Amino acid sequence: MTAWGAWLKPPRTLLLILSLVTLVSVSALGWFGWKLLDQERMVEAQRVQERLEQTADRLAATLRGTLAEAGERLGASAANAPDDGLLLTLQANTLTANPPNRLLYYPSPPPEPEAAPAVFAEAESLEFLQAQPQAAADEYRKLADSGNTAVRAGALVRLGRVLRRAGRDRESLTAYDRLAALRGVRVAGAPADLVARLAASELSGSRSEAHILRSDLLAGRWRLNRGQFQFYWQRASRLSGDAAELPADSVALSEAAWLVWQQRDDESNLRRQQTVWIGGRPYFLLWRGTPGRHFVLVARPDSILKPLIAGHGALYALTDAEGRVVAGRRSRAGRAAVRTAAESQLPWTLYVTGRPALSTAPVAAQQKFLVSAIVVMVLFLILGSYFIARAIRREMEVSRIQSDFVAAVSHEFRSPLTSIRQLSEILALGRAPSDERRQVYYETLVRESSRLQRLVEALLNFGRMEAQGRQFRFEEVDTRALVEHVVSEFEPQVVGLGRHIELHGTESRCAIQADPEAIAVALRNLVDNAVKYSPECPTVWVEWDVENEYVAIRVRDRGPGIAESERKAIFRKFVRGTAAAARNVKGSGLGLAMVQHIVAAHRGQIRLASQPGQGSTFTMLLPVTGKS
Repeated sequence: MTAWGAWLKPPRTLLLILSLVTLVSVSALGWFGWKLLDQERMVEAQRVQERLEQTADRLAATLRGTLAEAGERLGASAANAPDDGLLLTLQANTLTANPPNRLLYYPSPPPEPEAAPAVFAEAESLEFLQAQPQAAADEYRKLADSGNTAVRAGALVRLGRVLRRAGRDRESLTAYDRLAALRGVRVAGAPADLVARLAASELSGSRSEAHILRSDLLAGRWRLNRGQFQFYWQRASRLSGDAAELPADSVALSEAAWLVWQQRDDESNLRRQQTVWIGGRPYFLLWRGTPGRHFVLVARPDSILKPLIAGHGALYALTDAEGRVVAGRRSRAGRAAVRTAAESQLPWTLYVTGRPALSTAPVAAQQKFLVSAIVVMVLFLILGSYFIARAIRREMEVSRIQSDFVAAVSHEFRSPLTSIRQLSEILALGRAPSDERRQVYYETLVRESSRLQRLVEALLNFGRMEAQGRQFRFEEVDTRALVEHVVSEFEPQVVGLGRHIELHGTESRCAIQADPEAIAVALRNLVDNAVKYSPECPTVWVEWDVENEYVAIRVRDRGPGIAESERKAIFRKFVRGTAAAARNVKGSGLGLAMVQHIVAAHRGQIRLASQPGQGSTFTMLLPVTGKS
């Protein structure tokens, strides 16, 4: 062991003594602190209870005043709905909600006009009884020109139905478009424009239209009853292809409106308060009004209580008559002040529990400070050692990777330089046996020079990218032309090895906004890797298509694959996978890092899918033209 190693070796005996002294000191400090705290515990507990009682009285009084004020405002028609609540008005057997978009459905649809069925009796007889769809369609068209909006709506929905059954989809869509433009009328008991939009979506099979229809249903665009809403929601969800969940709050508010509607005839108590549970959530109903006219405030108890509790420094809970918590959180630990509904004249029982800060004595605070300081010191030591060890390990790893990189690049340069030197000497000394052989030497010199140039350019390009010095020139690029151009460069190389590259892509034109030279470099790296790492399989596949808002360019091989533990690391500079070492594949470890940098600069993504022994698929996702 060197002198430095002996110097750095930890003195275990000294560390043990230091640990024991620290342990004894902390234990003594804790014992004295506990004794001091025990002496003041009774006094402090009394103070805490007094503060809790005072807080409970203030909260009860504040909440009682707030509810009274809300009731007065509600009775004077001056109340506003809370952020997550609803204000209902019941008058003349109708219900009005404010804001209306928080209700998914209503207990009473609006009295919108609808044409009498007798108006369409003759046309429906032609359609159903006499099986004359064309004659029925002619009759419906005449009625569709009526000056009565309700008759026009009824005729259009029937006309769309007849044309749809006859397979005349385009004319049917035209009828539904006319129907969708009508407002304030109903057909089959539902809003005419809603019926038209659903029928048009079913006819066209458009998922986007179904999504928009479902969004309008959630926004409360139409006044529907519960059954109608569920019917149209299920149909729209089925058309959209996904089963989205309804917002729990909107469903609960709609159900609360149903409960209020069912109690509209109860005139026995016009100033009542209720707590109802809907979907496992509590809601507070505050009633005010006069006979024949009611105002009802629907809100979560939390939304009423939270603004009042802020700044009181206490935990609170409100429970109903059955002991269920309707607001806040009830703590079973520690002391609590309780105000029953009879005592506080509130619709709930109030529980107030002190926060830890209320029961913390000065000595306990000092003890916590000392313990915290010791904990911080220990954590600092542990974390410091951890980060130092990790830094040393990273430095050693970087040093090893750089050494491997220098060796790999040296080997990459040595091969073409050796070939160029040997062939140059043969040509310079006139030792070429024939003109044909001399031409082969010239072609080899050109190929090796190009290879050497590509190596140098790759290193320079990566250096500029690392230094943020590479300026990309974006233009509209046709993906198919770019892929075919890059693959054509590999044809002489792969044909000489008895291999080939298959191209598959969409026939439609897919353009990207990109630097063609940079994307070509990235694709060239991926194809070169696929060729090098899959010598047993004669085929490499290059594919392109449109995936959502991206153009996907995939390079697939059947090489050894990449282990899951290496899939992130191989995109770092100088890093090469275990397959490269196992198969003695040449490379610098910069290709994939360069690909990732280029794709990121184009606001795209690079994905890797691989299974050991089954090959790898690298996918470049680049935004289509006009997308960012």
